[in-house]
Amino acid sequence: MHKNHAPDAPPAKTITFDDFLKVDIRIGTIVAVEEFPEARNPSYKLRINFGPAIGERKSCAQLVARYGTGELIGRQVAAVVNFPPRQIGPAMSEVLTLGFADDDGNVVLFAPDTKLPDGARLF
Repeated sequence: MHKNHAPDAPPAKTITFDDFLKVDIRIGTIVAVEEFPEARNPSYKLRINFGPAIGERKSCAQLVARYGTGELIGRQVAAVVNFPPRQIGPAMSEVLTLGFADDDGNVVLFAPDTKLPDGARLF
């Protein structure tokens, strides 16, 4: 587990509310999942629908330890949609799917506890 992800890590540097608003975090529904054996760490390639304004975007996520492909389809997740695309091995990741590390360092997805419209923004 990266030291910044540990539960006892100190808080990040203080930012302004305007800084927070620059990070566009949206809800989307996972519509497709592929295994990603070329990734350095066990990962999936996800296709996530963020509604009509954003559309579908791709994400590479290290979720294999906690989630099977079948349980991800149709699941809503939160993601940062305004980072520049990032090359992950042979795949391009267009959004950062958000999660937290469990006690073993595996990613647990961050998701709403009720269904929301795809594209809804965190505020």
